[in-house]
Amino acid sequence: MSKHKKTRRDVAEIARETLEQVIGERLNGQALDKPDPPKPDTRNPAAVALSKLGASKGGKARAAKLSAKKRSEIAKKAAKKRWKTR
Repeated sequence: MSKHKKTRRDVAEIARETLEQVIGERLNGQALDKPDPPKPDTRNPAAVALSKLGASKGGKARAAKLSAKKRSEIAKKAAKKRWKTR
């Protein structure tokens, strides 16, 4: 399968791809392309943990500081933006 995702595939293409994955090779006898192995995580584990801790508190802390009127304005703006993009 190519690296670019297709937007539309018919049933025959999906069935062929599934069959090739099951048998482990292409129907013409060629080997399947193996995906690249995932890259190791090189981030500092302490920094990752600290970041997650702050992220989990951030939205709640911000919401607690805002007034009901300001939260309402933000929500209305977000709703407008969502409906505008559709």
